[in-house]
Amino acid sequence: MKKTFYFIRHGQTDLNLRGIVQGRGVNSPLNETGFKQAAAFYQAFKDVPFDKVYTSTLLRTKQTVQQFIDAGIPTEELEGLDEISWGIYEGKEQDEDILSGFEKVVSSWRTGSLDLSIEEGESPNVLVKRQKEAIAHMLTRTDELTVLVCMHGRALRIMLCHLTDLDVCMMDDFPHTNTALYILEYDGNSFSIVDHYNVKHLENL
Repeated sequence: MKKTFYFIRHGQTDLNLRGIVQGRGVNSPLNETGFKQAAAFYQAFKDVPFDKVYTSTLLRTKQTVQQFIDAGIPTEELEGLDEISWGIYEGKEQDEDILSGFEKVVSSWRTGSLDLSIEEGESPNVLVKRQKEAIAHMLTRTDELTVLVCMHGRALRIMLCHLTDLDVCMMDDFPHTNTALYILEYDGNSFSIVDHYNVKHLENL
């Protein structure tokens, strides 16, 4: 069974703009720019014959793909697509202390300490577990050959690693911005990236 997955990050939010930590526990809406990015993505890809739209449980992903849903494409939200939890940092501005804390944790992830997390947050390995459950669920839907998946920046980087058999410590090798697209093909056995960091739809914004 072959399937094609269009993975995008959600559109911009005011908290993105203000440098406030979102994560899994902050349910912020898109801002004006975010809605423009979502509309530009829709115009670029509205003719793709999507069988299903998957989102995280967070508002910003659903708003990003709402035009596809309004066009009649079935949708489902999965907790496995939620952003990583940033624990005690969520909802806070990225001041020097938080930026320093982030850098220490992310640097540790790069060296393979994938069980490490921000206090009260999630580690990459915990996130991978729930992501794999979400992917397994999607793969059981044999009638869904082309799917659109809207999720979150850090979560998407981690997802791209384990789907393509890269060590998760390589997550920062995948660039991302709001509504950036990665297309992956599943051949019944493994995933491969066929379109890497596509942002052409954003050129006129």
